[in-house]
Amino acid sequence: MPTIETDEHKALRTAVAALGKRHGRTYDREALWTEAAKLGYLGVNLPEAYGGGGGGISELSIVLEELGAAGCPLLMMVVSPAICGTVIARFGTEAQKQGWLPALADGTRTMAFGITEPDAGSNSHRITTTARRDGTDWLLTGRKVFISGVDMADATLIVGRAEDSRTGRLKPCLFIVPRDAEGFTRRQIDMELQAVEKQFELTLDDVRLPAEALVGDEDAGLLQLFAGLNPERIMTAAFAIGMGRYALSKAIEYARDRTVWNAPIGAHQAIAHPLAQAHIDLELARLMMQKAAHLYDTGDDVGAGEAANMAKYAAGEACVKAVDQAVHTLGGNGLTREFGLASLITASRVARIAPVSREMILNYVSHQTLGLPKSY
Repeated sequence: MPTIETDEHKALRTAVAALGKRHGRTYDREALWTEAAKLGYLGVNLPEAYGGGGGGISELSIVLEELGAAGCPLLMMVVSPAICGTVIARFGTEAQKQGWLPALADGTRTMAFGITEPDAGSNSHRITTTARRDGTDWLLTGRKVFISGVDMADATLIVGRAEDSRTGRLKPCLFIVPRDAEGFTRRQIDMELQAVEKQFELTLDDVRLPAEALVGDEDAGLLQLFAGLNPERIMTAAFAIGMGRYALSKAIEYARDRTVWNAPIGAHQAIAHPLAQAHIDLELARLMMQKAAHLYDTGDDVGAGEAANMAKYAAGEACVKAVDQAVHTLGGNGLTREFGLASLITASRVARIAPVSREMILNYVSHQTLGLPKSY
């Protein structure tokens, strides 16, 4: 695995950073989304044959990280091109690829992703949304919660469970559900976290879908699901690293300029050392993220699964620490709207909680990597 970025990746970072700087913390989400799409950044991971850039999650994570570092992250990048675009590109029918990938790449259509349920939490094996056959159609019934951006998405890629034709057991299946499908309703969740992308609870009441709404093989089970979940974890790491870098940059600027007792506060080790530690943690998390993205892009799904979980864990921890230290460095100013850091105290927690909690990642590593027995 390369440990030093290629010249192409460095050039991509520089270009996206310039885009982010133009938009800044007070960015207009629609304007930035449109420009990023026009420049080819939204679909950089999608196949060239379908209007994408022909890259991978490595490239897409660079885009999200640099936008986050500029203070203008696009959360729907985690969902639309990374999860949904990847799943359709790998497992979709030709019609699904033609119908969705070019539009996801140029930003004219977006897709949400629905997996989390009120009673299942992080346990995808307890999903109760069921898909049953009715002639050639499918009927979906169930509930989803904390689904991002449903109001701006043209469709939602829903994870349901259908009966395995070989074993009779229920296994996960993926369905494209149009936003206007009959029986498909949404309710916005009142969140303390203020973000452009809103959170929703979804209800599916015998939503009738044609056979072509199924993505991939109905008997493929977890293979297709984790083809989307691994990019989700990698992109969440990119989101967290970008946020942490943004907060750290504001703290460094303040520590250089703020003078007390005839010296900038950044000259004092009590200020400088924690900021240096935050930088180290973010850099280490980025290395694991790059490893995970490389493994995924080269087709090592098993290796990518372990690395993606570790990257998400490391990035979440590093982000929370960086934001906390940045706010602390600014003191009272860190809580003012002028400096724009206080809102990140809440936002940074998302990287620890979603899309999978740090405790579930520790469970994964303890029994998958270390071989310890499960506690559940």
